[in-house]
Amino acid sequence: MRGVCRDSKSSWIFFLIGVIATVALRVIGPLDSVNPMYARLSWYVGVAGFFIFFIFKYRESRRRSKIIRSEGLKEKLVSGSDLSESEYMLLAEIVCSQDNWKEQANFLIIFALSGVALLIALWMDLVG
Repeated sequence: MRGVCRDSKSSWIFFLIGVIATVALRVIGPLDSVNPMYARLSWYVGVAGFFIFFIFKYRESRRRSKIIRSEGLKEKLVSGSDLSESEYMLLAEIVCSQDNWKEQANFLIIFALSGVALLIALWMDLVG
């Protein structure tokens, strides 16, 4: 068993990378008014962080897709065939990965910080 439904250390690391990248990209505007060099550094941190984060997400998705195809899981599910214990464990892993609070939190952070960044940028443009 691969620790189905347990968070791995690497998933925590990539979650933090995603959060840091999100924050870094959302503070570019305010940092630019303080010091353009800070804004540029923030842009590099954000883009590099998202690059690393999405490579991880892509590799995980591709790994699962390959296993689904090689095991013929779609066909077995559609036909109602019996599944082996390892196939049930694989399906449990896939279901657990879709019901992941870290991913939902990451989307919420991206949404919230984008809204805050938009409001700050509008305030700075209108007041400043």
